[in-house]
Amino acid sequence: MLIALLPGDGIGPEVVAQARRVLDAVCGDALSYETAAVGGAAYHATGHPLPPETLALAERADAVLFGAVGDPTCDALERALRPEQAILGLRKALGLFANLRPARLFPELADESALRPEIARAIDMVIVRELNGDVYFGEKGMRRTATGRREGYDVMSYDEDQVARIAHVGFRTAMGRDRRLCSVDKANVLETSQLWRDVVIEVSAEYPDVALEHMYVDNAAMQLVRAPGRFDVIVTGNLFGDILSDQASMCAGSIGMLPSASLNESGKGLYEPIHGSAPDIAGQGKANPLATILSAAMMLRHSLGRPDDADRIETAVAKALAGGARSPDLGGAMTTDAMGDAVLAAL
Repeated sequence: MLIALLPGDGIGPEVVAQARRVLDAVCGDALSYETAAVGGAAYHATGHPLPPETLALAERADAVLFGAVGDPTCDALERALRPEQAILGLRKALGLFANLRPARLFPELADESALRPEIARAIDMVIVRELNGDVYFGEKGMRRTATGRREGYDVMSYDEDQVARIAHVGFRTAMGRDRRLCSVDKANVLETSQLWRDVVIEVSAEYPDVALEHMYVDNAAMQLVRAPGRFDVIVTGNLFGDILSDQASMCAGSIGMLPSASLNESGKGLYEPIHGSAPDIAGQGKANPLATILSAAMMLRHSLGRPDDADRIETAVAKALAGGARSPDLGGAMTTDAMGDAVLAAL
């Protein structure tokens, strides 16, 4: 099985290297790897954040393990050439429409959460985020009003097929957990959200064993910090999912702990930590690789058919934390390599 390694920018190469070490230890020769440039690194090398050869590798690989993109030296570029366009291009080309972001508090990290420990310990959820619609992909631009003032616009839109497709993912995810699904929208003010709610209700008829709840996004944000234990699976749109999943990461202790999977209809996926490229600490050995290592575990489970190996990695991460492994974001001082060593030792 071929894995496309796309380390990207900033701390991306550092954390991907640790995930590769863990995969080698668990899977041995069962996996092969090819590496390609993406993001700012690719732009500086080729003039484009997603070169044709990188896209071709991602398309023929069985799965993609992605680091991070983001380079301050590219901030002045036109939007189409900025590093972040690489991940949007990959999502579109590979048909990656469903983003799964598990948020679970490891008991050893209860004191690192922004919440009181007794509240934080209840966090164990999956946020299912739609990736191909909403304001990120709608019509956008800059224009002048009738009075000559500048006006920016981004169109939020979903069609019913897009909503139904992600709703099925949400319900199937809930079926494998506690069978509770919360659909998050803003149907009281947005027509897009009203369609979202209507279609989710229609799809729910196919999943009578799943308890469906609807919640406005502002209330959901409040409940994530007030009573996160009430959530099992959340399904929501691109914009709301982007914001809520980052909020959930801090409730779970650190953004450096949360993995993600972006899947297409055939189960092929791109796996990445939800943190960014963190250029301020790049090359200093301070990055927490656990989110990337846990993303590699998700890759084994969802795309490569190796759930037992995924379990081994997740158990090893828990053991490493129980043994005191802490990177700076977790209140410790261990280097990126040392955190990788701790997981390997736990294996």
